[in-house]
Amino acid sequence: MAGSVPIARALSDIYTDDAVASQAKRWTNLVDKFQSIYGHRPEFVSRSPGRVNIIGEHIDYSLYSVLPMAITADALLAVSTDLSSVKGDTFKIQIANVQETRFPAHEFDTPYDAVEIDATVHEWTNYFKSGLRGALELLRKKHGANFKPKNMQILMDGTVPAGGGLSSSAAFVSASALAVMAANGERAVDKTELTELAIVSERAVGVNSGGMDQSASVFSERGSALFVSFTPSLKARAVHFPPTRPQLTFLIAQSFVTADKFVTGPIHYNLRVVECSLAAAYLNAALNPPSTPLPADAAPLGISLHGFHETFFALAEHASSATSSKTVPVQLEELIDLTTKTLTKEEGYTRDEIAAVLGVTVDELNTRFTSRFPVRAERFKLRQRALHVFGEALRVLRFMELLEDPAAHQQGSTEDTSEYNARLGGLLNDTQDSCHDAYECSCPEIDALCTIARRAGSYGSRLTGAGWGGCSVHLVPADKVDAVRAAWETEYYSELELTEEQREAAVVVSRPGGGSALYLVAEGSL
Repeated sequence: MAGSVPIARALSDIYTDDAVASQAKRWTNLVDKFQSIYGHRPEFVSRSPGRVNIIGEHIDYSLYSVLPMAITADALLAVSTDLSSVKGDTFKIQIANVQETRFPAHEFDTPYDAVEIDATVHEWTNYFKSGLRGALELLRKKHGANFKPKNMQILMDGTVPAGGGLSSSAAFVSASALAVMAANGERAVDKTELTELAIVSERAVGVNSGGMDQSASVFSERGSALFVSFTPSLKARAVHFPPTRPQLTFLIAQSFVTADKFVTGPIHYNLRVVECSLAAAYLNAALNPPSTPLPADAAPLGISLHGFHETFFALAEHASSATSSKTVPVQLEELIDLTTKTLTKEEGYTRDEIAAVLGVTVDELNTRFTSRFPVRAERFKLRQRALHVFGEALRVLRFMELLEDPAAHQQGSTEDTSEYNARLGGLLNDTQDSCHDAYECSCPEIDALCTIARRAGSYGSRLTGAGWGGCSVHLVPADKVDAVRAAWETEYYSELELTEEQREAAVVVSRPGGGSALYLVAEGSL
C-alpha cells in the first residue's frame, strides 16, 4: 500500500459507485465557485477523506495497532498557483470556503521562513496552515533551505462533520499538506511521507493526535479496512472481511453532541495523552530496573505504553536467558495483570505522587509532561488509562485473528455465521464498555445509541473517534439495518430538534472508501 498518492482522472477513481453521482454535483459546484471567486478554473483538487475506526480506540498515540476504514465524506481543496505576490520576501495564500458564511475567506502574506499559527485561537484556516507548515518543512528537506514556495489560491469544501468523531481535522490537514506539495511541483507524493508530516502537523493546532486518523485518510483503498501499525515504522495494509451469512454492514450514527478536540482537549483528549505517557513512565519506574530509560519514539510526548511494553519484556527475556519470546497477546494479558497490581489507586495519582516514583521534582514533571499542551487535572487516572490501552490492543489482535484465521469462519460457506458475527460484535461491545468505564470518553447520548442498536439487532456497537460525543459505529446484519434505523428514530432522534439535512445525515451505511488523491482538473472528466 506504500507508493505515491494516486492521480485521479475521474470521480470513479475516488469514490464507490453509489457515491459518484452525488459527488459529481458537488465537485462541479466547487470548480464553478472557484472560477467565480478567482476568475479562472483551479489547476487541481486535493482530496483526503474522513474515517471511521472499527476497533482500536485511543491507542494509536500509545503506538498500538488499529483498524480504521475511510469513508465517503472528505475534505476537498481546489487550488491554483496563478497569483503574483506583492512582496519579495513573502508568498501569498488566498483561501476561501464553500460555506462562506460559517468560514470567512482570508488572505495571508507569509514570510518564506515561517508559518505562524496561533494555537490559542480556534480559527478554521489554522488547519490549512498546519498542513502548509509541515509540507514546507518536507519541501525544504528535498530542495534545500532556500526553497521558496509558490503562491496559492484555494477553495475548500468539507463534508466530514466537525466534532463528529470522523476525523475532519485529519482530513483537512492531510488534504492541505497534499495540496501544498502538489502546488510546488510534487506530483509523486509519497503516502508514508504525507502521513508522517500530517501526523506531526496536526499537533500545531493544539491536538496531541496519534497517527490512525491520518493513516486512514491517506492510505485507505476502496473496499477494504486498513490495519495500521506504528512500530518499528509506520505501515498499513488492506484487510478484507470474509463473506458472512447474514451479510455484515457498518452503520455510523451521529449523536449530535459536538466533541471538539481543540476546545475540550485540556480535560479530555490531551489529558488522556498525558495520562498514558505518565502511566508508561510510572510503570517503567516501578517494574523495570532502576534508571532504565524508555525508548524515545513517535508518541506525542516521546514515550509510550508500547515503548514500556517492549522494554519490559526485552529485559525480562534477557534476565531469564529465554530462548523464545512470549506471543504479543500473552504479553498484553500479563501487562493487564501487572497494571492491576501496580497501579492500585482508583482515584488517580497526584503530581507529587507520580514525581516521587519517577525521582523528579514536580516542576520537572510538569515541564516534561504537561507544558507542551494545556491540561487541567488534580489527579491522573493512570490505572484506568493503562488498562484500557493494553486491553484494547489485545482486542484489536483478537479481532484481526477472527478476520484472517480461516479456522475462525467458514470461508465461502453458505452456512449461517451468526455465531462468528457475534464474536466480532462482542469485541466492539467490550471496547465500548472500556471506553465508558476505564477511559471515560463516552457520554450518555452515545451510550443510548449503542443500547438501542443492540436491542434492535446490532452485533456490536460502540463510540468511534475521540468520544465525548460525535459518532458511533455499529456492526449490523443486513437484514436488521432497517430495524436499527427505525429504533434510533423512535427512541433517540425524534427527541432532538434536527433540521431536515441533519436528519438525513444522522445515519449512514458505511462502505470502505479510498484515501487521498489528486485530481487534475484539465485532464479530468467531471
